[in-house]
Amino acid sequence: MQKIEAVIQPSKLDAVKEALLEIGVEGMTILEARGHGRQKGHTEFYRGREYSVDLLPKVKLEIVVIDALAEKVVQAIITTARSGKIGDGKIFITKIDDAIRIRNEERGDIAL
Repeated sequence: MQKIEAVIQPSKLDAVKEALLEIGVEGMTILEARGHGRQKGHTEFYRGREYSVDLLPKVKLEIVVIDALAEKVVQAIITTARSGKIGDGKIFITKIDDAIRIRNEERGDIAL
């Protein structure tokens, strides 16, 4: 099993969710986040004053899938979340040793 964490633009969330459902992803966790990478934020003017916005709104998706589905998930996220501009986001992949469904104690791939 693999855990795929993707940090994307909030405007891309619906398209990414739809693409993941189409390829058979049944479960995902979605978190609202704030942060920056190379983008480093931007400056804005409000009531005549300039201020810096250095933590930008992002969305973080956490998805655990069987190994065979992992590359399809990554490609679906890349295809739907990419705008080609700075700030599109990042994908992180980690190996998961085990998963346990609390309700009935099923373990491994079946618990997903």
